[in-house]
Amino acid sequence: MDASVIAAIAKWPNVPAVFGWLSLTARGEWRLRGEPIRNIAICAFIGRNYAADERGRWFFQNGPQRVYVELEVTPWIWRLDPQRPDAGIVTHTDLPVRRLEGVWFDEAGRCYISSELGFGLVDSGSVERIQECLRAADGQVPTDEAVSAWLDGAQRLVRMHGAGIGLTGDVEAGRLRAETLPQRFGFIRTPQTD
Repeated sequence: MDASVIAAIAKWPNVPAVFGWLSLTARGEWRLRGEPIRNIAICAFIGRNYAADERGRWFFQNGPQRVYVELEVTPWIWRLDPQRPDAGIVTHTDLPVRRLEGVWFDEAGRCYISSELGFGLVDSGSVERIQECLRAADGQVPTDEAVSAWLDGAQRLVRMHGAGIGLTGDVEAGRLRAETLPQRFGFIRTPQTD
């Protein structure tokens, strides 16, 4: 967090939290009361001061005040920069992701990654490049039909090679149901007051 934010918390420790104002979309866009925040400096400030509490509620620390974030899907949105294919994955807050710890696909074919930073959804514009890093049990790149069959329950193992997207680590790809994400990965989509 910014030094000015830490100083404000120390100076005014009992400022009430705010709920229902700020949200994060599945594309990694910040919204204030439903309207996109377009100012790059404000988005960067939110990103630098974005964290979770002990209950899995994500927030933006705005000086001494916590502004809890409603999550459309997950607390992190991962992106691959199409202009810089060697750059690897970054978060919606522009933090670099270094280590692949897990990869899953849900019933709709959306891709999720767990890294040293936590758990998040891969932005839909980056999924194709992610899928290029999948390998079938025979080590070959699986066809779209093979991936679809695997998502439908075929038992052939599929692995994700992190090096293809600038990450260390290779993991077995898993399947999951989107409705299980908050409980399984310890976050709250719609934070409520205590």
